[in-house]
Amino acid sequence: MNYRSLNRGDGGVIAAAVLLFVFSFLKFYSASNLGISSNAWSTDWFPVLPSVVLAGIIGAALIVVGRIAKPEIAGREFLGLRLSQWGTALTVTALWASLWTLIGGKGNLDIGAGQILSFLAVLIMVSLVVATPLVPALQAPLIPEKTDSPTPPQQPGQQQPQPGAYGQHPQPGYGYPGPQPGGQQPGYAAPTQHMQQQPAQQPAPPAAPDPNFQPFWFAVPVQRPLYAEDGSQNTVAELTPGTWYLAVGQSGQELVAQTQDGRRGVLKDTSNIQRG
Repeated sequence: MNYRSLNRGDGGVIAAAVLLFVFSFLKFYSASNLGISSNAWSTDWFPVLPSVVLAGIIGAALIVVGRIAKPEIAGREFLGLRLSQWGTALTVTALWASLWTLIGGKGNLDIGAGQILSFLAVLIMVSLVVATPLVPALQAPLIPEKTDSPTPPQQPGQQQPQPGAYGQHPQPGYGYPGPQPGGQQPGYAAPTQHMQQQPAQQPAPPAAPDPNFQPFWFAVPVQRPLYAEDGSQNTVAELTPGTWYLAVGQSGQELVAQTQDGRRGVLKDTSNIQRG
């Protein structure tokens, strides 16, 4: 179970299901002149229990399970529908039943607060289910990553730090030679001579990124593998919906992506991704 794949929309669905359960114990119908009152769990209103309360709660549970379950379970079809699709169908059914229960009435019986609040809870639940794939704010992770989010690379045209800035010296292994005989660093002189004395040759800087590519954040609609950059079929990570990832490069239709814990790889299937 991958609980970190839950997003804010899923959290709202869970909260609405809890409220529906609580509201089902409130007064659904009442007859003040007869001294009769009952909630959704009463056998007098039996269709209300399975068609509104249980359908809504079970539907929300299936949506959440479909999100956190392993791909082979979440993607398995039952009677032609996946778990999340069954959950959506049940929540919509609960809203439809709750609407007709509310406007249909029960003769001379008065509508109770539990019936009205239950309808609102189911309405909010269905609204979140429908809006989550469309609203980026609802797709944000419900449980933030413990590691820091990666910082997008500098955009083309931004000033890059120069060697020796802030009193630091270049380190060997990053395109600069190591210490020279006599303890001198290449390309550096005493502070008083720095403006007059320059190194004979500057080492070639690392290759600049493609100026036509702009890094951006994106989310995937379904779980997709992130393959190694060496061209093999080895996967380095599994991208899950509801989490933002950073695109740091592009080759044709494929993206070089970076996860929030710093792992990099190639996303080969970029169809229907959500740009941040």
